[in-house]
Amino acid sequence: MRAVVRKLGRGAAAVGAVLCLAVAGWLVWLLPGPQLTAILGFGPVDGVVTVYECHEATDAEGYSTGTDCTGWYVPRQAGEPAREIVLASAAAEHRHGARVEVRTARGRAYELSGTAVFDTGTTTGLLLVPFLAVAAWLVSCARGAAPGDGDGYFFAALGGMVAVIVLAMVSGILVAIGVAVF
Repeated sequence: MRAVVRKLGRGAAAVGAVLCLAVAGWLVWLLPGPQLTAILGFGPVDGVVTVYECHEATDAEGYSTGTDCTGWYVPRQAGEPAREIVLASAAAEHRHGARVEVRTARGRAYELSGTAVFDTGTTTGLLLVPFLAVAAWLVSCARGAAPGDGDGYFFAALGGMVAVIVLAMVSGILVAIGVAVF
């Protein structure tokens, strides 16, 4: 009887790990995924923004989040209307009349910039790390570890969150340098 319960517990832990990873992937696809793919430039260019003005953007608490530009968006696909749009986290403070190729997500335009990579990379990483730590703990339980041995996974998750911030910062700096050089 005990062997059957142990086998069921291991199976439940394995299913829980798969479900945890599936929920993490779904949340990334739902929340920061579209912006991240637009910022990193996956897929063809959606259109061109002719910039009116650029200004420093702030979040709800008043902290600077980079430069946003407003402008007139002309899509590449026929049938879509041209409209006013915000170029979020612009790579530079574009001059009036500058034409910038962009990709769109959720009604905003994006281009590759260090600030956007840092912001979206941090959001994505901080969303993923707790799910990955729980999934790793469940996999270890499925392989036969005692369920109470989760302290290391908790501290690994804390270290992972710090690593995500540092990695996003380094990535943002490297992208900003690359955009400035090229």
